[in-house]
Amino acid sequence: MPIDTVERFLAALDPRHREQVQGLPRTERERLAEAWETELRQDTDLDTLSELSPAAAECEAAARVARKLLER
Repeated sequence: MPIDTVERFLAALDPRHREQVQGLPRTERERLAEAWETELRQDTDLDTLSELSPAAAECEAAARVARKLLER
């Protein structure tokens, strides 16, 4: 069974950020997961990293989205 984007995003987050994001309403988690996917698609540095390690690229993109969340 495929996992949804929010679950993939949560899995890519470090434990501290994962806990923080899990406490958000579902709509906010969905918005962050969409931002994560956009980050993965649009950042060319992540393209290079993704070729070497897709999981590392997903983690880096998740960290970037989480940092933006904390900056608010």
